[in-house]
Amino acid sequence: IDSAGAKHYTKINIGAVENINPFERKVEGVTTTKRMKNNLSDDNVVSQKGLIEMFDSTIGASTVLMPYGGKTQCTETQVSVQKLPVGDGFTNTASIMAYGYNPFIAKWSPYHGAAYAVVDACAKVVAAGARYNNMRFSYQEYFERMTDVTSWGKPLSALLGALKMQVELGLPSIGGKDSMSGTFRDINVPPMLMAFGITTVDARNVISPEFKQGGNYIYIVRHTPEANYMPNVEQLKSNFDFVSEKIMQGDIKSAWAVGFGGVAEGVAKMAFGNKVGASLECDEQMLYNYSYGSFVVESCRTLNHPSVELIGKTINEEAIFVNGTRLPLEELLEANTEKYTTVYTDKGKAGEATRISDGKGLVKKYEGLKVDKVKVYIPVFPGTNCDYDTARAFERAGAEVKMTVFKNLTGEDVFASIEEMKKHIDECHIMALAGGFSAGDEPDGSGKFIANVLNNKVVADAIHALLDRGGLMLGICNGFQALVKSGLLPYGRLGMTTKESPTLFRNDINRHISQIVSTRVGTTASPWLKSFEVGDIHSIAVSHGEGKFVVSDQMAEQLFRNGQVAFQYVDAEGRPTTDSPYNPNGSSFGIEGIIDPSGQILGKMGHTERYERDLMKNIHGEK
Repeated sequence: IDSAGAKHYTKINIGAVENINPFERKVEGVTTTKRMKNNLSDDNVVSQKGLIEMFDSTIGASTVLMPYGGKTQCTETQVSVQKLPVGDGFTNTASIMAYGYNPFIAKWSPYHGAAYAVVDACAKVVAAGARYNNMRFSYQEYFERMTDVTSWGKPLSALLGALKMQVELGLPSIGGKDSMSGTFRDINVPPMLMAFGITTVDARNVISPEFKQGGNYIYIVRHTPEANYMPNVEQLKSNFDFVSEKIMQGDIKSAWAVGFGGVAEGVAKMAFGNKVGASLECDEQMLYNYSYGSFVVESCRTLNHPSVELIGKTINEEAIFVNGTRLPLEELLEANTEKYTTVYTDKGKAGEATRISDGKGLVKKYEGLKVDKVKVYIPVFPGTNCDYDTARAFERAGAEVKMTVFKNLTGEDVFASIEEMKKHIDECHIMALAGGFSAGDEPDGSGKFIANVLNNKVVADAIHALLDRGGLMLGICNGFQALVKSGLLPYGRLGMTTKESPTLFRNDINRHISQIVSTRVGTTASPWLKSFEVGDIHSIAVSHGEGKFVVSDQMAEQLFRNGQVAFQYVDAEGRPTTDSPYNPNGSSFGIEGIIDPSGQILGKMGHTERYERDLMKNIHGEK
């Protein structure tokens, strides 16, 4: 590498590799059932859903595939697909990214490990519906401390392996990061070159990995390594092109790039999402071996290609059959998910029967405002992060949006921001409080910073004037928390909270959760809800750590009687519930959103603003 600065030289020895087949993988167990379960509970295969849910997967209103999909949201997604940000425009162009790395292959041979990291990233991208031809790479390199000629040979070997694949596939690397600090006393990290591959894809062409229906064919599109165990590049190119073509033609309905847990991992995880089972007839050991560059595909038609092998069919039964042995999906899913549940809790308190909002109540009929152009005001507080998504949703509905930043660096900034808020509240028809984590959810609870601003006399008078002239208010997530803690919900006026008032509290699972939930419309007695019917069910993104609506039985009775319960969390049968995961936070009576007695103010935890066409494609229901 020719770079500025002093030149450095070192001697390097690339050692010989052990003469073994690096792709044979032994899974312990005396029966097929034991082996399948042990495979799914391997540290490198087991579900990390609880960890992933702690990160907001829908912010930006750009997520094409959720991290877990299907009607149960249990089929893992192998790629990150995000529409490109285009402001108030619309696009179908998305970025698609995947990574690849196997520490055991890399430990055996850093050269092979890096080569297969590139192959793995390519295969995952292809399995989701993109073509590999225009991919670009970035590498994360992590090696032991360099102390002798042999240790220096490991990063060089890995770089050569990655470079060989780049040259043969015609795909360049555009950057990367290296670290040679992977040594602690006598412990060394395995040689690591992790490949991150990225390209673009039309969101309309993206497919998800969960099996779609029973009666389809299950094929392996097999990659067979060369005699020296290096990737067979010409075969890979042919396989990649074939899979891409069949996805575009609509023949391949779902696909999985075979990874650490082999074909067995792929078939099981593809089955979890929609509870569509599989009947397999094949060599069982083949199911567990490493087979990077291969695919498991579900096809509605027979496939013909030199690398294609039929191994079974999808079935309308919640089980996987391996050469006649029946494996219930429920047991396999438990094996795949139970390992980390004590670390990343996924179950709240046991639920109880809950009341259903019937659409009746005492909410006043909204007379409405007739204006040429609806003006929406969105104040942006420290920690607000959903302002752009919310503004874009309003603009697409035809509104004119004004956003201002509430500055709190100095006392003068605060007073100036309050006056600015008053000015824009006086001029708007709708005031919307977007989601986020205002003031880092401090002090000791979410939404308090915004609530204090709303209760400032100057701001409060402007809000009351807005409502008195027929204006509307909306609060989503952090905005809902502020509406409740300020008294605007459920009372419709500021400063009316008591110790008996509802509040929003920490989720029962005691952590942040980002997922899709189903909510039922409980009333249409609000201009916000007039396009719905009572009983309509929607799939809505949630992302919060303090979303539990806590309310006394007496106050809940009043909310239901008045018709103020706008939305409730529902289970797979459409019944309001307090059970997780359907109710993600343990909200009392399954309440997700409420309105005030006039119907002019709506608050809800779900991020309605985060959906547009061709987003969340692996999620069922009306979005």
